[in-house]
Amino acid sequence: MDERAVSRQQVGGGWSRSSPRPSRGAAAGDRRSAPRLYALDGLRLVAALAVAAYHYGGRDGEIAKAWGASPSVQFPTAHSWLAYGWAGVQAFFVISGFVICASAWGRSVQAFFASRASRLLPAYWAAVILVAAVFALPGIAFARVSVSEFLVNLTMLQMPLGADRVLGVCWTLWAEVRFYVLFALCVVLPGVTRRRVIWFCGGWTLASVLAQGAGEPLLDMVLMPEYASLFIGGMGLYLVHRDRRDTAAWLIVVFSLLLSQYQTVEAMWHAPNADYFSYRSQFGIVLAVTVGFVAVGAVALGLLNRVDWPWLTTAGALTYPFYLVHEHLGWPVVQGLHQRLGIPSLLTVVLTVALMLGLAWLLHRWVERPLQPLLRASLGGRRR
Repeated sequence: MDERAVSRQQVGGGWSRSSPRPSRGAAAGDRRSAPRLYALDGLRLVAALAVAAYHYGGRDGEIAKAWGASPSVQFPTAHSWLAYGWAGVQAFFVISGFVICASAWGRSVQAFFASRASRLLPAYWAAVILVAAVFALPGIAFARVSVSEFLVNLTMLQMPLGADRVLGVCWTLWAEVRFYVLFALCVVLPGVTRRRVIWFCGGWTLASVLAQGAGEPLLDMVLMPEYASLFIGGMGLYLVHRDRRDTAAWLIVVFSLLLSQYQTVEAMWHAPNADYFSYRSQFGIVLAVTVGFVAVGAVALGLLNRVDWPWLTTAGALTYPFYLVHEHLGWPVVQGLHQRLGIPSLLTVVLTVALMLGLAWLLHRWVERPLQPLLRASLGGRRR
């Protein structure tokens, strides 16, 4: 989820029961000046912090090298709960479906892709360069990539090529990019309307389920059966935001939640095993996915409109660069604070998160702010 200015009643009818019902076939190209959905910025930050908690204390791997021992030793009780922090990614995908659907109304394909590219690429390029540079320093004992792999990572296409990733979290960006392409070709190109969004949601849902049943790798790559229902659920929630009486939109949301919980359980659950880092119950997984849907649903229905604190705008702006850098750059920070300075585990996590947020602010201030408008203008997109 990465658009800056999603606002209440941005397009067509609003969430209020007293608002006039929008025309269902209209393109609704007009964009109205409306209050910002601050709560959505807050949800993005909460989701990013949940993912960071998972990366710092809810899994093994390179982070164990940073701690000097498994996080299950550092957090003997909390690590089982922190293992659910991965659900922040599922929440991100729901939020992304909501925001991309909202921001595409009235845009051409060129403007849509210009907006997406200018939003994602500047901070991404900076993060890839920064992480590669830090990992090349003497004394940094974490895995490095080759020069060739570093260069291909700059394209954001390293995942289908099978190249090593500079940023561990970039697999989620690959999912986002595929969503953007599908949405642009099927909805933005012919012109965004409620009806086209509904047909797209229904068609993608059916196609993704059939793709999973077919077991064809190419179909899996294009249609993303594991994550499609999360993006689709977010789009359905945006339609609910436009008109809470929209029965088709509610059906999209409900079906998407049911499919999402199943897909996530299939991907994340395993039978209890002492050799595993932690055990996630099926109920816990279903609950974590449901919480993400409910949180975005609360925004869609206007239940969080009183959460209008201006500082959340800044928090939302920092979420993306924080998400990019927190994992890999967090490893040497954790190692330095905990192993070399002897700072306790919990305080180490707090300080690491604070430092990563500070770095995110620097990336936002000195990379995103100057480069985003330049890239958008050069690609022919206009901010509306």
